[in-house]
Amino acid sequence: MTFTTLLLQAAPPTTAWSMLTGATIPTKIVLAVLGAGSVFSWWLIFAKSRQFRDLREQGDAFLYCMERAERLQDAYKAILSLPDSPYGRVFRQGVNFFSELRPGVLGEDERPTQGLSLTQLEALRLVLEKEEAEERDELAQGLGWLAVIGSVSPLMGLMGTVIGIMNAFLGITSSGSSNIMAVAPGVAEALLTTVAGLAVAIPSVIAYNHFVGKLNLVSGELEGFSSEFIGTLAKEGLV
Repeated sequence: MTFTTLLLQAAPPTTAWSMLTGATIPTKIVLAVLGAGSVFSWWLIFAKSRQFRDLREQGDAFLYCMERAERLQDAYKAILSLPDSPYGRVFRQGVNFFSELRPGVLGEDERPTQGLSLTQLEALRLVLEKEEAEERDELAQGLGWLAVIGSVSPLMGLMGTVIGIMNAFLGITSSGSSNIMAVAPGVAEALLTTVAGLAVAIPSVIAYNHFVGKLNLVSGELEGFSSEFIGTLAKEGLV
């Protein structure tokens, strides 16, 4: 009995599961790596979704306190009772640095006779920008992994496909027959890794772009708040 006859008599896989269970070891390794990447990417997606949702609630509470406060020191006292957030940390960093430059000024009822110099004002701006950058870096943690998974997964799937097709054609060489039934199962198994790679990559790429958009939004809000903070100091005659 020839090799081709054995292939024709064997029951060909008819479902993705049967192809998976009957896959070769290299294909299973590629699928295992893609499966691990998928689990990790979905964990990141849920974690970042919750983080940005909580951040939005914290931002709304922060802005509400800022709008109700009549003076900067009133806002500072109100924000101390709020949960820790990037908005509050930028605000506290600005207030603390200003208090170091002008000790006791925020607690006085009268306006100071002397404001900040240009050098001190620029230093305050740099402190706020540094805090903004740190908050952005912290919020961006994990997004790099989504980008890596989204870009590497299709290549992993393609590698599995190439290996599978090579094995299928090696089967033709060893059997001496070019019958399509001899190579169809191997080609189908090879294409399974491409489908798996795309299934892992597509959600990761969508989530990455979605979170980058939210990150840019928060970064813009923090930058705008820093300018508003300096404007509030000027309005109250503190600079």
